[in-house]
Amino acid sequence: MESIVDRIRKLRDRRRAVILAHNYTLHEVQDLADFVGDSLELAFRAAEARADVIVLCGVYFMAETAKLLNPGASVLMPDLRAGCPMADMLTVEDLRQAKAAHPGCAVVCYVNSSAAVKAESDICCTSSNAAAIIAGIPATQPILFVPDRNLGEWAGEVVGRDVKCWDGYCPTHERILPQYVQQAREQHPGALVVVHPECTSPVRAMANHVASTSGILSFCRTSSCSAFIVATERGLLHRLRAENPTKEFFEASPHMICPNMKLTTAEKILWCLEDLPGEVTVADDVAPGARRAIDRMLAVAPPRCRKARGRGVDHEPH
Repeated sequence: MESIVDRIRKLRDRRRAVILAHNYTLHEVQDLADFVGDSLELAFRAAEARADVIVLCGVYFMAETAKLLNPGASVLMPDLRAGCPMADMLTVEDLRQAKAAHPGCAVVCYVNSSAAVKAESDICCTSSNAAAIIAGIPATQPILFVPDRNLGEWAGEVVGRDVKCWDGYCPTHERILPQYVQQAREQHPGALVVVHPECTSPVRAMANHVASTSGILSFCRTSSCSAFIVATERGLLHRLRAENPTKEFFEASPHMICPNMKLTTAEKILWCLEDLPGEVTVADDVAPGARRAIDRMLAVAPPRCRKARGRGVDHEPH
């Protein structure tokens, strides 16, 4: 009997599709994707993909970003229920009120937000480039960072800027508590602690290294250490172990799981390619402003984002 992976690959070719997956998705999804990366890397791959269909395996704001950057492609989500609680913590009305309360602020918007919120912002960022983007804002201009208070606080500390942050957060990273990290340290002496900046300040203070998922991958790949305690969504450990078979990786907490990231399965990808459901669109009155904020972000992205990891994202017709 033909395997589900073979069926997906045949349909992918027939549909002239590419499959993009975030580092937090299920192992089975990462293994069959054409490209696996963080939010910034996925944005580049979506923009550069020569395909009729982009299957975005992640959460809703990522699919919106893909559509904004590649409007000619049909962007599909295998499960439209895959949202982002952090993104839901800030509405357009909330942001407009915050801007009115802080006139003259440069609004830096984490990509973990709706397209409508991005359209009300000056520039987007990801955890990969938040510090660099804040550093590029004139020192005399105040900064309003939305919606993640933890990332905004961390990026401000790195750059040495005072940043006003919206009180949003990632529930998955908030559940990584200092006591869990300490327990992991006691269980694995000598292991380095690597932490995502969406974690709280007390957890970041315990880290040997703070970085985005791509930054964590790079740090662990080049480090001479052979053991790491990882404080981010557990999906990243699959890629860490695959890329570093001689090293050990341990979870910093037993609660490092994002239910939304786990909604996409191989079977749902197959259904998506069979019938093409789950199309994501962005309203015409929202798209120009949101695209402008994303384009400004991409202009300051690090060169590594242009280097593919995976089996390529171009899909030429057969």
